[in-house]
Amino acid sequence: MRPALQPGSGPVAAATYLPSTPDNVLWGRLPCATDEPALTVEPGTAVTLDTVSHEGILEDQGRDPATFFGRHGVTEVLDDAVALAASAHPHRFGVDGPHVVSRPVAVHGARVGDLLAMTVLDTTPRVPYGVISNRHGKGALAGEHPLGGAPVFSAFAAVSDDGGHGLLPLTPGAPATVRFPLRPFLGIMGVAVPGSVRPHSVPPGRHGGNLDIALLTTGSTLYLPVQVDGALAYVGDPHFAQGDGEVSLTAMEASLRATVRFDVVPREDALTRFGELVGPLAETTEHLVPTGLDEDLDLAVAACVRAAVALLQARFGMDPSLAYAYLSAATDFRISQVVDVVKGVHATIRKADFGS
Repeated sequence: MRPALQPGSGPVAAATYLPSTPDNVLWGRLPCATDEPALTVEPGTAVTLDTVSHEGILEDQGRDPATFFGRHGVTEVLDDAVALAASAHPHRFGVDGPHVVSRPVAVHGARVGDLLAMTVLDTTPRVPYGVISNRHGKGALAGEHPLGGAPVFSAFAAVSDDGGHGLLPLTPGAPATVRFPLRPFLGIMGVAVPGSVRPHSVPPGRHGGNLDIALLTTGSTLYLPVQVDGALAYVGDPHFAQGDGEVSLTAMEASLRATVRFDVVPREDALTRFGELVGPLAETTEHLVPTGLDEDLDLAVAACVRAAVALLQARFGMDPSLAYAYLSAATDFRISQVVDVVKGVHATIRKADFGS
């Protein structure tokens, strides 16, 4: 098993680095306007941020990652995970969310009405293992799983020797023979909300947050409407892999060292490129990815379709009726996740269809 990428050790891609010490993270809540930034950077700055997965440190897993992972033969766990679990960090299990997120990064010159562009430049796994869990009353099959009424089921997933696949057994205790590709990404990318109340880390919204869009891998960009001056951006909820839907409550959750570039898109430019965004918008090398969010999945789909029509109008001057027809013929609408209270849908509009 490969060694863990401990805080401050190994490659750090950017000149600016934010380790995930207990003082540098929030646990279960997202930043708001009154939070002091951990860093202030100029637009265009890349920052390398260590992230810590919540799996293995939560109270229903013992809040003791060395013991939890030791049961699976792991001899080295992350020092920052151990430090956070052992700290007096004010995490209220069952009240706060589970996720560990960075304290905010302020971006100089970002103003309300602008867009913050967060481009993922690198996602380096910090450990050679991860956890996929389900908890009582959660997930797409709440009431059916975990089997036997257990409060939590945690599946330990190893990483293959080539580092490209996750490994699971067919039955508990059997050798890990099921292989699936790893596509690391950050489940949480967001900006601070106005006011002095930190949002719960689970439901996503206009601020981004726990979007769990598996397309947000290296090379992708997330655009978010700036809600407070400086944007106060943050990341967390690292994944090694996730299927669209994330039906079991979590996917393969595991800690990453992520490098993200922060850019500001002024309001005038944003309106020309994207129209009036009412929520998060992603972009990959191949796709424009508008989103829809609602507790009702039908309404989330409808919101995503409206966002896609508005985007095609603004970006390409397309007639809305023709845009609606095009989306039906040519665009996949995917379920981002169904397990975060507010359900997510994202569309994949091929840029090549428009000569882009």
